[in-house]
Amino acid sequence: DPYTVYFNKKEADEFQGDLEGSFQGIGAELGKRNDALVVISTLDESPAKKAGLLAGDVIVSVNGEDTNGWSVEKTVNKIRGDKGTVVKLMILRGDQGVKEFAITRQAITNPSVRSEVTADNIGILRISRFGEDTASLSSMAAQEFKSKGVKGVIVDLRGNGGGYLDAARDLASLWLTDKVVVTERVGGKVTDTLRSGNDAPLAGIKTVVLVDGGSASASEILAGALSDNGAATLVGEKTFGKGSVQTIVDLGSGGQVKVTIAKWYTPNGKNISKEGITPKV
Repeated sequence: DPYTVYFNKKEADEFQGDLEGSFQGIGAELGKRNDALVVISTLDESPAKKAGLLAGDVIVSVNGEDTNGWSVEKTVNKIRGDKGTVVKLMILRGDQGVKEFAITRQAITNPSVRSEVTADNIGILRISRFGEDTASLSSMAAQEFKSKGVKGVIVDLRGNGGGYLDAARDLASLWLTDKVVVTERVGGKVTDTLRSGNDAPLAGIKTVVLVDGGSASASEILAGALSDNGAATLVGEKTFGKGSVQTIVDLGSGGQVKVTIAKWYTPNGKNISKEGITPKV
């Protein structure tokens, strides 16, 4: 299972920092696709994004070391380092061949939600990950949208590699009232059903959700929930396709195991592993 991994104490601390949006590195989320190490997404305003890394880029080498056979965690550890230092990546991009990127690491502090109301009264909610601050920041944005009477909302999940399952449920609750958001199944049997809350400030407001190949996991849960329940139209490119749920097991050493415990399904009963979600537009 590609999503079941062991973290030593240092890696566990870094993983938690990722979810909180605080670490030193280049600001790129990595994953594996067809045994290749690929960029899933780049954080807003990060060195990776500014350098021009794109979702789908294959990481061939890090500082001259071939990544063949490396785990995602090993690659992340090799790329991370003290701010001000440089990491060199060889990147394969489609049929464009291999290109080297020299990227200066920085301290990354990135709130998971950014919002604005445009001049023509459209609320824009940009969510870069589903972290500890996502639900509260999104709720505040939704209240602002409602108070200003926005005529529509755009939720931007492009490049969002996921995060906490509960955060996705809380986000869906901004639009949905007591609806199924996602179900979890083990061995084909439903073991848990997550439903939305009872106070949906954005219910009935026309909403578009933007997705791409870097939208994964919790992003796909939110997109699927809003689409299946008729609360939003999906626009963009087919999503990444991560249809499993992981939990963290703390070890006595200070390390952790992130282990897959279930598959998740959209309200219409679809598991999107590998195939992702195809948007309407």
